[in-house]
Amino acid sequence: MNDQAVEVLLVEDSPSDEELTLLALKKYKLTNKIFVVRDGEEALDYIFADGKYSDRDANQYPRVILLDLKLPKVDGLEVLRRIKADPRTKQIPVVVLTSSKQESDIVESYKLGVNSYIVKPVDFEQFTESIREIGMYWLLLNEPPAQK
Repeated sequence: MNDQAVEVLLVEDSPSDEELTLLALKKYKLTNKIFVVRDGEEALDYIFADGKYSDRDANQYPRVILLDLKLPKVDGLEVLRRIKADPRTKQIPVVVLTSSKQESDIVESYKLGVNSYIVKPVDFEQFTESIREIGMYWLLLNEPPAQK
């Protein structure tokens, strides 16, 4: 895998939500540079070039992380906490994309520094439109700081 090619890191344990997200991003030609991890532990290993990703260039980060909260092994809030607590990764935009409407999850996500919190729509068309809007904003409109 070419580390520089990763624009979106999708952290999603639901195969159907993963498939819908990938289809929507590809449908709108927003990116071909997506990497998927399926639990919080794998997400942290990828981001910090640890474990099975220890050979990955630790200085190459995704342009945006789409993060589910309800994940196996390490939950999404803990992943977010670690990303935003580390000076190397705290500037990576993180969009929580979850089914949780719990006020405590929303409040905690913003306290930890999430850039956006989006509740996954149940309807297929609304879901794909949400992904299109996320991709348009974070990959085309947003101007991130240069990576060191």
